Amino acid sequence: MTYAGDGRHPSPLDTASLGARIEKALEAFLSLQRPRLTDIDAALLPVAESLESFVLGGGKRMRPAFAYWGYRGAGGADSEQVVACVSSLELLQASALIHDDLIDASDTRRGEPSLHKRFEAQHAAQGWFGGEREFGAAAAILLGDLCLAWSDELFCAAGMPGEAIVRARPLFDAMRTEVMAGQYLDVLAQAARDTTIERAGKVARYKSAKYTVERPLMIGAALAGAPEELLRGYSDYGLPLGEAFQLRDDVLGVFGDPARTGKPAGDDLREGKRTYLIAAAYETAAPSQRELLDTWLGDPALTAEGVAALRDVITGTGALARTEERIARLAEQAATALAGADVDAAARPVLEHLATAAIQRVL
Repeated sequence: MTYAGDGRHPSPLDTASLGARIEKALEAFLSLQRPRLTDIDAALLPVAESLESFVLGGGKRMRPAFAYWGYRGAGGADSEQVVACVSSLELLQASALIHDDLIDASDTRRGEPSLHKRFEAQHAAQGWFGGEREFGAAAAILLGDLCLAWSDELFCAAGMPGEAIVRARPLFDAMRTEVMAGQYLDVLAQAARDTTIERAGKVARYKSAKYTVERPLMIGAALAGAPEELLRGYSDYGLPLGEAFQLRDDVLGVFGDPARTGKPAGDDLREGKRTYLIAAAYETAAPSQRELLDTWLGDPALTAEGVAALRDVITGTGALARTEERIARLAEQAATALAGADVDAAARPVLEHLATAAIQRVL
């Protein structure tokens, strides 16, 4: 699902035809990988086809958009090479999503079967030996790892000057470490039932905020040879914006329309996600409300009635309103930081509109 604009402005991905150029770069890269795989063995054709379908089958393309406009905002000249380079972030995103769906036992992604479910179905259809769930899990781990390797390959081999890659590479590496660390902290929070605001904030920051907005902006700026002052300005803009983006995602994960989110209603509740929204509910919950949270949060068999009851708790404790207030404060903080940053005039309105696209998604 790509962001389609707000009725007054075109999508930021339409500016400079960026969305279409990202798709073209990804299609070109993946078309080179198919023969590399099938030359090893024809049995790898479903791997190539599944990854092509997964990577090209939708997505907001926010990360390459922030990286590209971070580059342009630092005075970088447009080129197909820079578009291809920042498109590598979509392969990193694919890796994270494939692994995330497996960790969360999610059956769907963007309204389609998640990747491990596709390979479970292949195993069942072929009547192969062993467990189909184990086969699907193994495939998802390996294909997620392959996307991670491919993100590195495309980032370095897109044709950007070597000195630009050298400048940006430490940020690219840091981003990959941070998102894996954030993912682990998310798993740990669920296992330990850690519902503190502090833990929820750190997970949001490292699993999503830095990786979605801050680091892509800084990578783009580094590719363009931006000064440290602009890198700091992008960080001050990107970190609160990325956290607001994640908080909006958390709200959608509980209250969103499955037709828009591509995930079953209340899936985050079934998975037991310890988000800011949930942490805020625990902080002010009455004993009876806390009992409902303790009993049903993380129950994979949670019914529609259970989802509705937990939604009532989240609303009744004021957690939803508190989360919306925090989103608004973070958005204001990001806007103030961007206003004070020395950003190229052509990129500024697009970065402003990207902030709207990131935060003001319709439920």
